[in-house]
Amino acid sequence: MKDQLEDFIRQNRAAFDAKEPSDKNWDRIQKKLFGSTSLWNTVGVWRAAAIVLLGACVYLAIPKIQDRKESAMVLSEFKDIETFYISQIANKVEQIEDYRGEEEGLNGFTHDFAQLEAMYQVLKEEMRVHPSQKVKDALVLNLLVRIDLLNQQLHKIEQSEASEKEKDPMSNT
Repeated sequence: MKDQLEDFIRQNRAAFDAKEPSDKNWDRIQKKLFGSTSLWNTVGVWRAAAIVLLGACVYLAIPKIQDRKESAMVLSEFKDIETFYISQIANKVEQIEDYRGEEEGLNGFTHDFAQLEAMYQVLKEEMRVHPSQKVKDALVLNLLVRIDLLNQQLHKIEQSEASEKEKDPMSNT
């Protein structure tokens, strides 16, 4: 049977080549082979979806880029402030040690000062991991409180020395 079909096709080859199926037939064949064409099978829809997705990614990434810039700015500002206040603290500690002698040091309020230093180290680690304006403000406040404690201690020392000089006028000579 196969040979008969082949013979028939060879004999009528010219008749087959002259005729083409209509567009309706090609559309039906295409639908049966590939299924019906839907909106999701068109290239234009996929391009539009890709553009929308790219736009959403850029939109969501911009705040993170701005946050990084803000974090870098906060860190650089804090380094300058920290340098200033740490030098102030070191200067005041040195003044207290000069008044009292190194063996006494900061004994009167060492506990409070040590707690502030421990909190400062925790905040500084937080600043390293998650820099923000709030953490910077907390660090600066910690430094200011430590300076205030040192100023209070210096004031007490000066008052006690002044009262000692009043009691013993011979010590001035």
